[in-house]
Amino acid sequence: MDDVEFTGGCQCGAIRYVLSQRPSNVHVCHCRMCQKAVGGPFAVICPVLKPAFRLTRGNLSFFMSSGVGRRGFCSACGTPLTFDYPDGDDIGVLVGTLDDPNQAPPENQYGNESRVSWYPSLTNVPGDHPTYADDPEMRLRISSTNRQHPDHDTYIWPPAECR
Repeated sequence: MDDVEFTGGCQCGAIRYVLSQRPSNVHVCHCRMCQKAVGGPFAVICPVLKPAFRLTRGNLSFFMSSGVGRRGFCSACGTPLTFDYPDGDDIGVLVGTLDDPNQAPPENQYGNESRVSWYPSLTNVPGDHPTYADDPEMRLRISSTNRQHPDHDTYIWPPAECR
């Protein structure tokens, strides 16, 4: 493999993984199936060879989204994590599940026939607002009760508040 290590996992921390290969052909997929799978207007997928993807905690659950493709997710929190063809050589990991999504910038786009009409204007939408900047009380409320797993491996499962 590439002598690299990208780590990631689901929102609750039940599933953690490591990639031992730099992803290739990282792409934005606008197809309707990906839109529904991630609950957003597009998915960003970073493919690696299957031997380069290793679970370090937990097990994926799968939904066969077609007769040839399946989507891996966390059954505890519902986070979508992967897409693959079971008979294929690679597995697509969703970039948002990487601990550092900046490691995998898109190189290509697919499924453009389903791209939402407003996608090209995203860069014109104002976007310099921190999360709940206008509501410090809500920001404190969320941060003080946050159950999202941190973007690094903890090696402790389950967290104390879940035991």
